[in-house]
Amino acid sequence: MNIFKFGGASVNSAEGVKNFVKIVQSYKDETIIVLSAMGKTTNALEQITDDFCAKSDSVESKFREVKSYHFDIIHELFVNKEDEVYEKVNRLFEQLHCYLQGEPTLDYDFDYDQIVSFGELISTTIVSEYLKKSGSPNKWVDIRTCLKTDNSYREGKIDWELSQKLVPQAFSFNNTFVYVTQGFLGGTTTNQTTTLGREGSDYTAAILSYILDVDKLSIWKDVPGIMNADPKWLDDAQKLERISYQEAIELAFYGAKVIHPKTIQPIKRKKIPLQVRSFINYSEPGTLISTASKQMEKQLPVYIRKQDQVLISIRPTDFSFILEENLSSLFALFAKHRMKVNLTQNSAISFSVCVDKSERRLNNLLNEISQDFEVKYNDNVELITIRHHDDEAVERMTAGREILLEQRSRDTAQFVIV
Repeated sequence: MNIFKFGGASVNSAEGVKNFVKIVQSYKDETIIVLSAMGKTTNALEQITDDFCAKSDSVESKFREVKSYHFDIIHELFVNKEDEVYEKVNRLFEQLHCYLQGEPTLDYDFDYDQIVSFGELISTTIVSEYLKKSGSPNKWVDIRTCLKTDNSYREGKIDWELSQKLVPQAFSFNNTFVYVTQGFLGGTTTNQTTTLGREGSDYTAAILSYILDVDKLSIWKDVPGIMNADPKWLDDAQKLERISYQEAIELAFYGAKVIHPKTIQPIKRKKIPLQVRSFINYSEPGTLISTASKQMEKQLPVYIRKQDQVLISIRPTDFSFILEENLSSLFALFAKHRMKVNLTQNSAISFSVCVDKSERRLNNLLNEISQDFEVKYNDNVELITIRHHDDEAVERMTAGREILLEQRSRDTAQFVIV
């Protein structure tokens, strides 16, 4: 059995969808396809969510842009306007439009999940129908009916016990050998839509791999495999042929964009190999993530850049020491406001933390911290992480830059820079 996860870049156009079909049809085994929203649809729906919650007049025009983008692709793939895909996709857009004509709730995260989730529902419907048209029968599965989560909107936590009962029923392979389903989405026991966190489609594929005991998971990207840097940032980036689960978790934790941070944990438990492959050059093997071996001993420096960061410096107003109770209360606030902490450092009377910039959550966090602490922050900084660093790698990343904070361990060096 194969589980293939395809990102939005693989199906961002009619040509992309046709290339995707070629890849799928080159395999004859039982296959589950986990698909993201097309192109930059998630970004567009996030903006619509912001405008909807702000009651902006621009919601309608942005909704039309998203709809037009998808139907332009459909028109290229399906010449016959009587094809079922037209009615199915129209119905989804009508449901989305109906939601947008209502009033926002008092819970932004809830509204986010109800709106943004349509990206995956629409993309999988189009792809499933085009596979059928191309001679590949398949079954479309609404992942929300079997992948169950709690009601932590935007960060749904998997109900493993219930999901392990429902997923094998949904993907039984009794009447088909190809399934198409959504990444990123889940559903509560009361059938409310949740999402698993940004870029969560990889995680969906890993969960299904774990529950269904597959032999291998393949994630198809627009890069040759896992690189030692983003090739859009460093043009001499090199492909890593093979890395361990532990290394993949480290890279994901520090912000490598190729793999979602939660992806590795389920497949590591059952030692399921993960192949990161290129949908552009799909005959190439890509990067294998598996158990450690002697082949993995030599490591290239790996460079990870996180932009749009905020460096926050906190100290008690009475200049008392930063003690365990201070740190406990501070981390409780970061958790409360769901701020991802990327780096921490403390001295006797101060505590510094680097976090992702999220205006809505950040402002609420800073307001609450300021009630008991003195707070300063630097906006729009970068966090550079170097795995397997050496002097040359550090010099390359920091030369001519102002370093606001530096931290090094045996394997990892991190710098907050402007």
